[in-house]
Amino acid sequence: MRYMTVKKFAAESGYSEDAIRSKIRDGIWRLGEVWNRAPDGRTIIDVQGYERWVEMGGEFGRSPIRASKSRSCIGASGAASASHSSPPPLI
Repeated sequence: MRYMTVKKFAAESGYSEDAIRSKIRDGIWRLGEVWNRAPDGRTIIDVQGYERWVEMGGEFGRSPIRASKSRSCIGASGAASASHSSPPPLI
């Protein structure tokens, strides 16, 4: 079967349901590549997409910016100011 519910995929893959949902939330597994929405709104895992993700070493589907529901700018401004206080690299 190509598509599985999160619960079924967890049982088959060994990933916990929480781990699967975290990968989706964090943008590690992207919509249309490793997961999708069924017509009834349920989250479903595309097993072929998951297999491609594994074969590529987890590289495709990674988003350079973490997906977040938060509209706060605190994280971005804090990250920028922290980069100025980092010590120079050791040679």
